[in-house]
Amino acid sequence: MRTWPSPEIPTLPIQGPAVAIHDTATGSRVTTTPDGAARLYVCGITPYDATHMGHAATYVAFDLLNRAWRNAGHEVTYVQNVTDVDDPLLERATKVGIDWVELAERETELFRQDMAALRVLPPTHYTGAVESIPLVVELIERLQETGALYRVEDDLYFSVTADPAFGEVSGLDREAMVGIFPERGGDPDRPGKKDPLDCLVWRAERPGEPSWESPFGRGRPGWHIECTSMAMKFLGPAFDVQAGGSDLVFPHHEMSAGHAQVADPDVAFAKAYAHAGMVAYDGEKMSKSRGNLVFVSALRNSDVDPMAIRLVLLRHHYRSDWEWTDALLWDAVDTVAQWRRALALGAGAPAAPVVEEVLAALADDLDAPRALAAVDRWVAATLGSDGLADTSDSDAAVTMIATLDAALGLSL
Repeated sequence: MRTWPSPEIPTLPIQGPAVAIHDTATGSRVTTTPDGAARLYVCGITPYDATHMGHAATYVAFDLLNRAWRNAGHEVTYVQNVTDVDDPLLERATKVGIDWVELAERETELFRQDMAALRVLPPTHYTGAVESIPLVVELIERLQETGALYRVEDDLYFSVTADPAFGEVSGLDREAMVGIFPERGGDPDRPGKKDPLDCLVWRAERPGEPSWESPFGRGRPGWHIECTSMAMKFLGPAFDVQAGGSDLVFPHHEMSAGHAQVADPDVAFAKAYAHAGMVAYDGEKMSKSRGNLVFVSALRNSDVDPMAIRLVLLRHHYRSDWEWTDALLWDAVDTVAQWRRALALGAGAPAAPVVEEVLAALADDLDAPRALAAVDRWVAATLGSDGLADTSDSDAAVTMIATLDAALGLSL
């Protein structure tokens, strides 16, 4: 699958520190230790609607991780999927009377445009569920050999008890898992299952649904095993960070890890699991089912500067839950204009300490608000908000423009 164009990343005068990230599985901050290229998997969209701010917050968050690693001197292998065949996509296509393939291609292209506008660095491997079916089939065959799969009618299920580490990613107890599972695509009450938490890995062909040939009969993959198969193929075992929104902790990341760890019991799926908070609007989590969405493309088409949109996202720590408001956006528009006025002066307050602070903040669990506060102080000193403008650094603007871009993805 085609990705989106990559922006040029300026080279900074200093190298950033080692990057630490909050690991959901342990509940603690861990310093990443890439062996060769840093390896990152971020779960992608199901393309049945446009990119909303909840999506954008997640992808901007882990774009910061990508950039922090690069500024620390690492190459990065970044993988992202597209769930381009799934129940919500098929249901939406039927409802609006459009071919599901056409709908998926249209919304994936819109997502590409949104990510490019927000200056999110593209994945190294951008892979759709449909094109990954051979990888899924291969992984299912490996799991069959372990005895971890069984049939319910013509569908294939994964037995979660086959993974001794099941539950360690989310830290949830069984009661909580059973409560969450049906809200996030699970079917705990299906007759014939050995355990309510067992998850589907191959869905047998249904009338009117797309399907593909396989050794298990015609059908299509389950959701969780798609990501597992792609991560194992392109990143290998024990990759550095598995990431996504906090609503993916369970069941998606728990199940994905389980599949990999049963197929290869000697290694963990990922070294760390990082999750972005949820974005609300009108008092509730932003979601397609509620219809309370703010779309990136709608703002772009209204001539809102994408850098102001990105700044709103950066002003909230990636792990926090927060609410989008128009006031936040218009304040960001004003801030971008003020920062550009400071940068246009050329000279300004000393930039070197700001570079160090920005890189240190982002290496410290992607603390973008702390990094932005350092920039705000530089702007205030340069413009002389206290009446005394500091223009002692003749190259300040050049350094700050490069720092804002390389570290924070803000092209000003």
